[in-house]
Amino acid sequence: MAITTAAVIVPMGLLFLLSGFLVNLIQIVCYVIFRPLSKNLYRRINRVVAELLWLELVWLIDWWGGVKVQLYADSETFRHMGKEHALVISNHRSDIDWLVGWVLAQRSGCLGSTLAVMKKSSKFLPVIGWSMWFSEYLFLERSWAKDENTLKAGLQRLKDFPRPFWLALFVEGTRFTQAKLLAAQEYAASSGLPVPRNVLIPRTKGFVSAVSNMRTFVPAIYDVTVAVPKDQPSPTMLRLLKGQSSVLHVHMKRHPMNELPQTDEGVAQWCKDTFVAKDALLDKHQAENTFGEQLLQPIGRPKKPLLVVICWSAILLYGTFRFFKWSSVLSTWKGILFVSAGLLFVTLIMHVFILFSQSERSTPKKVAPSKDNNVSAPLQTNHKKEL
Repeated sequence: MAITTAAVIVPMGLLFLLSGFLVNLIQIVCYVIFRPLSKNLYRRINRVVAELLWLELVWLIDWWGGVKVQLYADSETFRHMGKEHALVISNHRSDIDWLVGWVLAQRSGCLGSTLAVMKKSSKFLPVIGWSMWFSEYLFLERSWAKDENTLKAGLQRLKDFPRPFWLALFVEGTRFTQAKLLAAQEYAASSGLPVPRNVLIPRTKGFVSAVSNMRTFVPAIYDVTVAVPKDQPSPTMLRLLKGQSSVLHVHMKRHPMNELPQTDEGVAQWCKDTFVAKDALLDKHQAENTFGEQLLQPIGRPKKPLLVVICWSAILLYGTFRFFKWSSVLSTWKGILFVSAGLLFVTLIMHVFILFSQSERSTPKKVAPSKDNNVSAPLQTNHKKEL
């Protein structure tokens, strides 16, 4: 089984890493040459370049893994998707929620301008973390004293973003597991809060800051609820790489920004109330195994990600063939050892990516928000560092 898995992961890892290094190189050149001249021009170019890499991951979920994403949204929400700036908040149900977000962004035509608030260490991940840094993702240290100004400055920089963007914020602060749910339930019961059943207690300080700084140029909040049907396995990165399919249900509701309360306290309470409603919505989904057939919107499975992967494969296969023919690297023991070391490196990097995506490794069990620190951020990993 391990050999079979490696036989799949290594070629995919080679494709992703080699194409990713090329994308990163192009991003570096564009950052040095175009960004000093025109930030908007750089952003427009980077949007296209980054999408060439991220479409490979959309292909992974769409075509290789065969994961079917079913979108439930009212007609107004569906009509606005991809046509406006939006702050996206979601529960963090599975290991690949961020990939599901990319799938929906790709369908909406704004994949290359999709952003997120991430933990600072994410930007050091080879290829994908670097591409996010060039794409102006917001990276935080999980200490509000340090992050408050960083978050505010990052949000303000988006004022003149030339194309519609989505900024994702996982306000639960960590990925959902049963252990974390138990901790959240204990905290809620002891604090007189509604006891959650399907979500964690939202951390509102980052959300309040985002709303405060984005009111004037972001017209809407997209409230996203992700659910795994009870007859389907929860998708993971490893399952995707093995080509094991699943189904995900995604409910999306648009809330105009001007309908939110004007005070910080009111915005924080709105976020908490939204997650109470989200919890009830997930209860209903568990009972009916759907968000309501009348809301199901067709999003299809575009061929663009498949064409991009085919093109990348052809380019890299030809380049690899020419390199081996020119260098004769496999004709010597040193060359064979060099190639073997390269394959080992690819395997290790892919192993890091898989571990990074696993919810069980995302945070300790204590997930209740503290009074002094209530930062919202996706992919939260170490709450002790926040204090």
